[in-house]
Amino acid sequence: MDCLCRISLRFSITEALKFLVVILGVLNLKKVECRKAKILNSFEYSAINCRAHSASIEEFGGIGDGNTLNTKAFQQAVNHLSQYASDGGAQLFVPAGKWLTGSFNLTSHFTLFLHRDAVLLASQDINTWPVVDPLPSYGHGRDAAGGRYISLIFGNNLTDVVITGNNGTIDGQGALWWQQFHRKKLKYTRPYLVEIMHSDNIQISNLTFVNSPTWNIHPVYSSNILIQGITILAPVTSPNTDGINPDSCTNTRIEDTYIVSGDDCIAVKSGWDEYGIKYGMPTKQLTIRRLTCISPYSAAIALGSEMSGGIQDVRAHEITAINTESGVRIKTGVGRGGYVKDIYVKGMNLHTMKMVFWMTGNYGSHPDNHYDPKALPEIKGINYRDVVAENVSMVARFEGISGDPFTGICISNATIGMAKKAKKYPWTCTDVQGITSAVVPPPCDLLPDQGLEKVGMCDFPSDSLAIDNIELQRCSYSMNTLM
Repeated sequence: MDCLCRISLRFSITEALKFLVVILGVLNLKKVECRKAKILNSFEYSAINCRAHSASIEEFGGIGDGNTLNTKAFQQAVNHLSQYASDGGAQLFVPAGKWLTGSFNLTSHFTLFLHRDAVLLASQDINTWPVVDPLPSYGHGRDAAGGRYISLIFGNNLTDVVITGNNGTIDGQGALWWQQFHRKKLKYTRPYLVEIMHSDNIQISNLTFVNSPTWNIHPVYSSNILIQGITILAPVTSPNTDGINPDSCTNTRIEDTYIVSGDDCIAVKSGWDEYGIKYGMPTKQLTIRRLTCISPYSAAIALGSEMSGGIQDVRAHEITAINTESGVRIKTGVGRGGYVKDIYVKGMNLHTMKMVFWMTGNYGSHPDNHYDPKALPEIKGINYRDVVAENVSMVARFEGISGDPFTGICISNATIGMAKKAKKYPWTCTDVQGITSAVVPPPCDLLPDQGLEKVGMCDFPSDSLAIDNIELQRCSYSMNTLM
């Protein structure tokens, strides 16, 4: 008897009616067990653009049992949905479950959406990860001289891409990679969880990233990027697990993020030594706001050390750091070239820090021996205001470059509470120039106090960047999925 429960026997009308009543009763008690039930998945979310077409990874053979490898299913789904790029775009829904996968590429006018109980698990088979060339602005892998393993979620030359969810999880299962890195067993640089290259109009939001093999989110050579509502978690001893690394990007907004990592929570970059100088693509027009960071061995926000293409117009405010090595750190050195200028930071609230301010002009780590020792970086126009910190070992460590001082440093309205076992000298200043106002403890002589009447002297732009004015749309997903 099939699912339509067909009856070919002949009954009298009375018998047939009695039989029908019995059948209907059984069907009601059994919840229509002889039919495949249709369940409606529907939800709403905010995005830079909505999509006209929808699909679930299950339609392409995906199995969320934590053991079945779904790499082909994800790539087939993306490839299939790419046909709708010019017809309103498409969204791929990842339902609750554990979805083991290797790397897959995204497409334009596309949304990847993770259910709150969905977990993407990165494959543990290193041999199945494709290897790609080093980034042209780096010319060298960061872990090894050769290429690099492609990222788990990857996109190149794309327009209008959304990676979002209602706090679904992307798990890099990085312990294996960290172990191999420490043992110097890796031939190539470890993969990131998300890397988007040469792309425009990108949104990454409302997701949790855990245990990345190395950097978590890496937009590079891209523009108009919105990253919001992200949680990033990794052991504080894990190697190079930076949170978010905008790299040679223009017009980027990072907001409402919570990061615990083994490296810088946000690291702003633009290429490495002679390769970055030649590529010449700066990071500029970057807003960072409402960041909470825990990183005992690194910075809440780092500028560099790979900054050879330049970093300009970074605006950071409402920054909270707890048990973090430093608040904002500039890392550069001889051979870097490039510049870090027009940096504006206000409203930092810091608890238990090694130091609040740190600028380093002696940072090493070169890709090779071909860098130009005459390529000196330009560091100027660095503004800090409205800073409160407690339990701090050292206020500032400012180390410029002899013959190439860091200039235009401005610090105002900063109250730093020192730890019981703080350094004897809270300030170290060499080869820097600047001014301060209303700073406690009193600054070094190279940053003279201008008096309380200048308390608001450090700049913070009042205009808005283009990315600040973006308006999100209210999008929906609705689909009948066969069980």
